[in-house]
Amino acid sequence: MTAVVEQRMAEPVNESVTKGSLRIDDVVKIYDPDGAAVMAVDHCSIDIPAGEICMIVGPSGCGKTTLLNAIAGFHDITSGSIHMDGELLCGPGQMQAEPGSDRIVVFQNGALFPWKTNLDNIAFGPMMAGKLSKSEIYEKARTMMADAGLSGTENNYPGEISSGLRRRVEIVRALMNDPKVLLFDEPYRALDSLTKSVMHEALLEIYYRNKVTIFFITHDLEEAIFLGHRLIIMSSRPCKPKKIVEVDIPHPRDYSVLTSARFREIMSEAKGVVHEEAQKAFDAGEKEG
Repeated sequence: MTAVVEQRMAEPVNESVTKGSLRIDDVVKIYDPDGAAVMAVDHCSIDIPAGEICMIVGPSGCGKTTLLNAIAGFHDITSGSIHMDGELLCGPGQMQAEPGSDRIVVFQNGALFPWKTNLDNIAFGPMMAGKLSKSEIYEKARTMMADAGLSGTENNYPGEISSGLRRRVEIVRALMNDPKVLLFDEPYRALDSLTKSVMHEALLEIYYRNKVTIFFITHDLEEAIFLGHRLIIMSSRPCKPKKIVEVDIPHPRDYSVLTSARFREIMSEAKGVVHEEAQKAFDAGEKEG
């Protein structure tokens, strides 16, 4: 790691972060309330401070993505409310949030335009918004690509670079819109373990520079502990917090923390709860979703 990156990573994690807090208050989501009435989220309450990396861990099909989609504004909630920075996103009187550039989703399967270069992909959102000139947008895009270790890939197409680099392009594209919150739905699930480890450190480097709030869904407990300030371990469906684990390992972090005694202690504390809920989901025959 270069001296410049080491200096950047030494900055306090939450310094001057005042935007991007989320409050999920007693949220319920029931699919097909007049028919099968499948409860996906059950009176879920979570407070996420601005600038936190909040890792959401739970069995497949438990309702984690349902909760993320409600924050993003992709579907409504049945009851409860979600606020960002004290302002209502959804709740009584408006049960579905308006999608917005203040909350950007990084999807599991990626969403880059294969016919556009990486630079054009990253510039796309601000170009559509029309708030900056073309020269300002492309200058910002090139600067952010350089900060994320993407120099030299500007004129490549997504299919011409590795899966790990494509993930970086997607994150930089999301950050180009100056969001308050990044919503990650298992973005590294398809990567091999070596690429994933590099991407974890790359994400932290980007985070230390941008200090954006991150709501990150994963099945990978090691990933959750390495990246997060807190783990919210969800119950099997319907989804609600089963246990909250504080990850009191100081930032900045690199992969040396995986061998630390504290990391092993947190892993031990969380693993039993995760396994218990996974077993419940398996016994209930839950599927991916």
